[in-house]
Amino acid sequence: MNRSICQNPEELGKLAGNEGANLIREAIQKQGYANIILATGTSQFETLKQLLAEKDIDWSKVTVFHLDEYLGLPITHPASFRKYLMERFFNHLPQLKAYHLINGEVNPEEECNRLGELISKHPIDVAFVGIGENGHLAFNDPPADFETEKPYILVDLDHACRMQQLGEGWFPSLEVVPQQAISMSIRQIMKSKAIICSVPDTRKALAIKNCVEGPITPDHPASILQSHPNYQLFLDQGSSSQLSGH
Repeated sequence: MNRSICQNPEELGKLAGNEGANLIREAIQKQGYANIILATGTSQFETLKQLLAEKDIDWSKVTVFHLDEYLGLPITHPASFRKYLMERFFNHLPQLKAYHLINGEVNPEEECNRLGELISKHPIDVAFVGIGENGHLAFNDPPADFETEKPYILVDLDHACRMQQLGEGWFPSLEVVPQQAISMSIRQIMKSKAIICSVPDTRKALAIKNCVEGPITPDHPASILQSHPNYQLFLDQGSSSQLSGH
């Protein structure tokens, strides 16, 4: 694991986005295309902003998947991750080769199967991810399923996860935060050739300590990233504040 501790979220986003862009360029140069995964949420604002600012990426050779989407939430809802990616990323780019978004408004088993077949044909070069306040990776809340080989799964969202979504301002009350989502599985994320993990904010500090310095355990889902051979973690002063020696 390579770890970078930045002064603020803006610096974090610039470094993470720049490194991710280099990996995308390398994949295109080597094989003629790149397959990537994008995360959403407030932790990704600056990283995605920097990706958009990067020059000399031939986006017409890039295929995008994303990590998760709420079950039953329409794309018009302010908290929809499909809406997030359209408005914050896709609408600002020239033509992509393709993007495959999770539709939480259809039969979840059929949608998981559809996406699983697609991603199995697109080995991922770079995954952009974050870590939740409860240590989740995508919507794999603790205790996460480290064993399933299914690329996408239907998951129940725990109380801490739903409170995070409320606290970030995506929903007006806890009662309306969905209780289920479709999520990319842990093993599918770990198949990525490279992982760029952006985690700003003091509210993530305990999760970072547990997932970086603790044992690899389903109780701290993102701890699994410790075992990835090409994993880069980008923190700011807040999110790194509980690490040993900080």
